[in-house]
Amino acid sequence: MKPFSVAEIKKAIFMIRGQRVMLDSDLATLYGVTTKRLNEQVRRNASRFPADFMFQLDEEEAGSLRSQIATSNKGRGGRRYLPYVFTEQGIAMLSSVLHSERAIQVNIAIMRVFVELREMLSAHRELAAKLELLENRIESHDEQIHAIFEAIRQLMTPAAPPRKKIGFELKEPKAGYGNE
Repeated sequence: MKPFSVAEIKKAIFMIRGQRVMLDSDLATLYGVTTKRLNEQVRRNASRFPADFMFQLDEEEAGSLRSQIATSNKGRGGRRYLPYVFTEQGIAMLSSVLHSERAIQVNIAIMRVFVELREMLSAHRELAAKLELLENRIESHDEQIHAIFEAIRQLMTPAAPPRKKIGFELKEPKAGYGNE
């Protein structure tokens, strides 16, 4: 029986329908059983696996996943049925239907990976919020800097000298000189 690694588990987690899930075939490999046996145990205990714990992929999702992980096509020795995927809760439930020491160890490792992924996601959200705050500050600083440069340009441009008036200037005659 081949040992499993955390890196192997991380590579086997996919985002489908907005949820982190693992394929039945990947889980079967980790548990050291066949996919047929894993799905058989799930069918025997169907009441333990509601739709939010596991679901079957549709043709489009399976095709997309097939191209991502390079699995064989249906007509060339591949699966005859669309694969099932298990959410974190469904994976936790698998340990109750697969009774082996390996199943327990694999489940513990998988749960730790899911916790690590949640922590990383939380850290990314905090970082994203800080970046957004920084962007907003920079935008307001940009406006202020633009205003400062505009003021400097106005100070550097000398004011135009006053222009002389064109034409004749009429002066009022002084009182007492011939206009009486």
